[in-house]
Order: sequence, then structure tokens, then C-alpha cells
Amino acid sequence: MKLGFLLEDHGGAQDWLQGVLTEVFPGISVTVSGRLGEARDKLSHLLQAGFTPDIALIDLSLPDGTGIDFIRDLREQAPECLCIVVTIHDDDRHVFPALRAGARGYLLKQQPQAELARRLAGLIEDEPPLSPSVARRVLATFAPPDTSSQPDLTPREQEVLELIAKGFTLAQVGQALGITRHTTAGYVKSVYRKLEVSSRAEATREAMRMGMIDR
Repeated sequence: MKLGFLLEDHGGAQDWLQGVLTEVFPGISVTVSGRLGEARDKLSHLLQAGFTPDIALIDLSLPDGTGIDFIRDLREQAPECLCIVVTIHDDDRHVFPALRAGARGYLLKQQPQAELARRLAGLIEDEPPLSPSVARRVLATFAPPDTSSQPDLTPREQEVLELIAKGFTLAQVGQALGITRHTTAGYVKSVYRKLEVSSRAEATREAMRMGMIDR
């Protein structure tokens, strides 16, 4: 019998996600948790008893943390477990950290239950379950740079963009370029406006896509 693990804090979602697992894997036994701390405790008890989850459906937004941390726990303690994210978030800030943490699939709750079941069933044929919008986002990161639509950044804005893409804080950017934090913030705001983005991660992804910074 397969063993499933479900980390989801919403009662209604717990019910229908259990239904999806039961539909795809008849006879599966599912352990359910609504909080990160509870999930860690239950996982520990399962492993101590000699049971290892075969598949885990994991929400990312939890009352006491993030599902990404539980994905890391499973990767370390139960590396054979297939971790599948099931969430409402399809932006870079959630998708890529979850995949880097070890998620083997990423599905959106907005899809009908039948569609979720169909994509999970693909696991039987070793097909990674990805919602279409997530798959497009992942593939876009490997697309050739689109240099035709590069915005007209000033040399200083280009320098700021390269530094924030490397993870520099505003203070570190200012120190590196010999400008104040306030001035740095102004350049960052201008870069975001020209790239039509609203976060460091989005700016980095767009700049890489356009070939403005190295991948």
C-alpha cells in the first residue's frame, strides 16, 4: 500500500486533495497535517515506525511557516518521496525556490480536481506534474535572450541592475558605487519601471531573458 502525506492548512482543501490522491492511487493511506510543526512531528513518528511517504502534496503558505521548508525536510529524511507542490502561487518567488528545494511537481489549486488527478496520474509514467502556466514559466528561463525589446537603461542603472541581480542589498549597492542608499533606491525604482517589474527576482529574470545580464 502506498503512503501519502498531505500538508495543507485549509480543511476543505484537505478533503478534496485526499480525494485526488485516493482517485489516482486507490488504497493509499494519507497522513494529513495543517501546520509545518505538526507535519514535522508526524513525519518523525512515521520514520521512527519504519514508514516512509511515497508521495507528498504540499501547500506553500502555512500558518507557521512555508511548505518549502518541509520539502527540504523530506529531501533530507525521505529522499525517495515525491514532493508535489499544490498551491495558488505561480510567481517566480514561489515556483523556483520550491523546485530548487526538491519539489518534483508544481500544481495550481485553481485547476479542476479532475485536471489535478490527471496530472498526478502522469507520475505513474514518470511524467512530472506541472500546471501549464508553471511549465511555461520554467521553460522561459531557458529561452534564448530576447535582445529586441531591451529597455534603454543608463550606464548607472545597468550597474545597479547587475548588482541587485547578484543579491546585493541597497546599502551594498550604494557602497559599491559610492552613492547614497536614497539615490540607490531611486535607481532601483527606475530600473523596475523600465523593466515593468515589481521585485528583485522579476527584474533578474527579465534582465536574463533580454540578455542584459549573464545567466
